[in-house]
Amino acid sequence: MTSQLIETLEDGVATLTMNRPEARNALTGELLAALSEAGPRLAADPRVRVVVLTGAGGAFCAGGDVKGFVAAPREGQTPPSFEERVHGLRTGMEFSRWLHQMPKPTLAVIPGAAAGAGLSMALACDLRIASSDAKMTTAFSKIGASGDYGGSYFLTHLVGPAKARELYFTADVITGAEAARLGIVTRAVSPEDLAREAGEMARRLASLPTAAIGYMKKNLGLAEHGTLGEVLDMEAIHMVRTMMTEDHKAASLAFVEKRPPVFQGR
Repeated sequence: MTSQLIETLEDGVATLTMNRPEARNALTGELLAALSEAGPRLAADPRVRVVVLTGAGGAFCAGGDVKGFVAAPREGQTPPSFEERVHGLRTGMEFSRWLHQMPKPTLAVIPGAAAGAGLSMALACDLRIASSDAKMTTAFSKIGASGDYGGSYFLTHLVGPAKARELYFTADVITGAEAARLGIVTRAVSPEDLAREAGEMARRLASLPTAAIGYMKKNLGLAEHGTLGEVLDMEAIHMVRTMMTEDHKAASLAFVEKRPPVFQGR
């Protein structure tokens, strides 16, 4: 455990709060290790029905710790090889894949700055709710870097290749309100309403038929790159599987009895 990541679980909502407010929650090796450990564990936990990612102190995540990039190695320490650096970065980047592909909905709550890898992780989530005045930027070109944590993939799918190129090349800063207009965030709300509306959104996601949501994510993931035939095949398999769940059977009975369903996530 580390104080750099706060984890809570309440009524099916697992919340991961990046907790380095003095550095706008910039990523460290310690924080990344904690996030990487939490991803697969929460995905497998039957008590968890939605995963929320947010940051402490009015920021989401300012990305990588740039001060750490320029720090000299400690005396006697051998710098890692190119291959070791690639392997280490790629291993950490698995957290973005878990956010995007875990069989449960994921929600980024963005109260403030989201930059670089921080923005990429927010984009990896299924849905995003942001303060209307939150500042967002790809940031990478400002430090002569190309980008990581899947941002180029997610942003291209959200806004199209031309706009993604513009936002990556220029690293322009946009607000949460502008991000909502571009379709980068699901919803932008006033700063004073963010906590309440994010809580309502998380609870609504937690009340959905979790197993069906997981299969929906697989269908939609394949739709990002697969053929129509492949998607139809997967939809048929997953439709039959979900119709065998307790949630489907209970919801069908509720429909017949003209009452709202109550999903148990199984």
